[in-house]
Amino acid sequence: MSRIRIDAVLVQAVIAGALSFAHLHDLAEAAGQDGWKAWAYPVSVDLLLVAAWHRMRTTADNRAAWAWFVIALAASLGANVATAGLLDLDDVPAWLRILVAGWPALAFLGGTLLVHSPAAAPVQPEPVPVSAPPAAPAPEPVPDVTVERAPDPAPELPPAPVAEPEPVPAPVSAVAVPPALLDHARKLADTHQATTGTRIDSATLRARLGVPATLADAITAQLA
Repeated sequence: MSRIRIDAVLVQAVIAGALSFAHLHDLAEAAGQDGWKAWAYPVSVDLLLVAAWHRMRTTADNRAAWAWFVIALAASLGANVATAGLLDLDDVPAWLRILVAGWPALAFLGGTLLVHSPAAAPVQPEPVPVSAPPAAPAPEPVPDVTVERAPDPAPELPPAPVAEPEPVPAPVSAVAVPPALLDHARKLADTHQATTGTRIDSATLRARLGVPATLADAITAQLA
């Protein structure tokens, strides 16, 4: 269980409140308010002080709260001073009796005004202007690009077949012609030339002799 901390300021406030409460009670009782009515006056004064003080704390610019706080403070302070021997409590003047008798109505009016007065509307801070977002830079124009298609490579043609060189016929002179065959062929050639008036060719000579073409060519060459 936590211990109650004794505060010097709180003790002082309790003592001051008790003394002020007693002075207000004595003054009200001397002004003709006896019984429970004399005890109700200090409560009325202190409640008006508290209400005015609360109103001043919640609303900074409130002249009515300050006015009622001063009235309640004057009533409390006046009772403290009056009971200090400056006033004969056995012979209270008439004006003081009137003030004490009219205090309940005055305290009720002040409390009602303090509670039901509209509180000043809190000052709303001015909205901070929101700066417009920076405009996006205009896009740079895209240059027209012409894409040229590379020509397709020409199909490779197969290499042309290389013509094989025709075999060179062996020289006719390389074929050996027997002398007897050569003499017989010469006679046939002479006869053919005498008959036709033209020299005998290799095909005719070959047909007459019945020899291969190479041999006929060799004989014709030697007969030339």
